Amino acid sequence: MTMLGALPARFRRERVLIVGCGDVGLRCAALLRPGRRVLALTSSPERVALLRAQGVVPLRGNLDDRASLQRLAGLATRVLYLAPPPNAGTTTTDPRSRALAQALGRRSRPRKLVYGSTSGVYGDCAGAWVSETRPPQPSTARGQRRLAAERTWRDWGRWRGVDVSLLRIPGIYGGGRAGGARERLLRGTPVLRPPDDVYTNHIHAHDLARACVRALWWHAPQRCAHVCDDSELRMGDYFDLAADLYGLPRPPRISRAEAAAQLGPMLLSFMSESRRLHNQRLKRELRLVLRYPTPQQGLLA
Repeated sequence: MTMLGALPARFRRERVLIVGCGDVGLRCAALLRPGRRVLALTSSPERVALLRAQGVVPLRGNLDDRASLQRLAGLATRVLYLAPPPNAGTTTTDPRSRALAQALGRRSRPRKLVYGSTSGVYGDCAGAWVSETRPPQPSTARGQRRLAAERTWRDWGRWRGVDVSLLRIPGIYGGGRAGGARERLLRGTPVLRPPDDVYTNHIHAHDLARACVRALWWHAPQRCAHVCDDSELRMGDYFDLAADLYGLPRPPRISRAEAAAQLGPMLLSFMSESRRLHNQRLKRELRLVLRYPTPQQGLLA
């Protein structure tokens, strides 16, 4: 109630803004409805109809155009930020996060902001088990941009009094995502031979969406958590598993020297970092019971 009576229904309901509403964002939107008003920022006119069909209110704006973000001020009670930094070569900052933080701070701030980061902030860990307390040490410009974004949101949350949660996310699979295991197998993309292979981590897109929604309400402020499943697989073993499940030929195995000559820099960078992520915080703090605890279950979903 206010001095003028009850607030309109649109202000009584939680209003969740999704920035970066792709595959995972749409999965989150489906979990958030009904009972909540879900909004999504989009720079693409073609996605407006799609968002509306999913029950999401589209808001036109572009993270690379600060002026277009001003309308976001005061709109949302909670924000889920899943957009990546710009792919700017060797640049190690994230102007998109800074622009959005400035816009959201202009009027009443959200109660909670969840930022979807990457496990790439740790760099190469030589296959070691990694918890959230390990100091980040990104070895690529892509990882350094993500770490810069994390620091932007942590500092902004402390300064503005907003609860900020960081989710460090590894390889996402499931639901026919572009560039997934089936697509790579059909292309015949090679993987490293066992002596050169690296440990990788995975999460099914549906479990990731469930974790994002839980973090919007239940994750402790200024905390980070790994969103990964229970598997302990090397990259080549993961693609061998996918090939067997899909009834496709296993990928060819090559040496690291051959990979450097044959593969692009992005894929090669993934083959240069090895780590195994602990997920105790995901289970203990977010209380998430994984629907797909291993890729063997998730790849067949």
